[in-house]
Amino acid sequence: MSPRVSRPAEPIVLPVTRPRWGFLRVLAPWRTTWMGLFGVSLVLFWLLAGLLAPLLAPFPPHATLLPLAPPGTPFESGGRFWLGTDHLGRDILSRLLYGARTVMFYAPLATACAYSVGLPLGLLAGYKGGWTDEVLSRLGDIVLSFPVLVLYIIIIATVGASGVNIVLAITFASAPGIMRIVRGLAMEVSQRDYVAAAQTRGESLLYILGVEIFLNVWGPLLVDACLRLGYVIITIGVLGFLGLGLPPPTPDWGSMINETRIMAQAFPWMAIFPCLAIASLVLGCNLLADSLRDQARYRS
Repeated sequence: MSPRVSRPAEPIVLPVTRPRWGFLRVLAPWRTTWMGLFGVSLVLFWLLAGLLAPLLAPFPPHATLLPLAPPGTPFESGGRFWLGTDHLGRDILSRLLYGARTVMFYAPLATACAYSVGLPLGLLAGYKGGWTDEVLSRLGDIVLSFPVLVLYIIIIATVGASGVNIVLAITFASAPGIMRIVRGLAMEVSQRDYVAAAQTRGESLLYILGVEIFLNVWGPLLVDACLRLGYVIITIGVLGFLGLGLPPPTPDWGSMINETRIMAQAFPWMAIFPCLAIASLVLGCNLLADSLRDQARYRS
């Protein structure tokens, strides 16, 4: 009986797979953790407050009614000043609601514009490397070498205070930092096998940057976007406090603090409530970002 000859095992070819950053997987934490739920609740609260401001505001935001009325003071013509009035007799609650419209419009817009500039530059610098990376990185370092607040003040003081100019100033100052973050992520992902496979197939540069690299780093960028949104909200408040925000009579939380800072010791409600509004919205963005980061780390 002839001995049994074993056949050599066939090599196992593993498919090239990408990390699974599913949309629902990354956004799941707000449903499963109290931090995510509380953060989303705060952000949604101010978003709805801004959208429904014409329906929720008890008085017009610019109407002069009863100066220096403390919280809870009834109005003789009907209604009540739930958060009091400022030195000009304007209802603080109404101005906070209309100010939420301003913040919830310009802050996401400025963050999106900054990402629209920093994201493609970071992807290109991280993937191409060489002189492209050197030129873009040195330009970014020049902008980042200036103190951010000083840079904001210089830009706004030069071009004037308006909503468009605030967005342009934040975009110019924030895009280099975003580019540096995206560059580091792109450099790491560019060494993966699926990027090499796309290069072998002859895929275009836009396909490799947009599909093979961006779709595998957007999870960490989503966390950074939430944090950066909080920074932008603070920036808009600081610019308004310095008198470089939106021009009056547009309701702006930072301007509300600036206008009443001298009388805040005697009439504290005029400055406390705008400060609480800014703090609560920034807290919501930070809690949401922390929850997204922890969930992504747990599932990776």
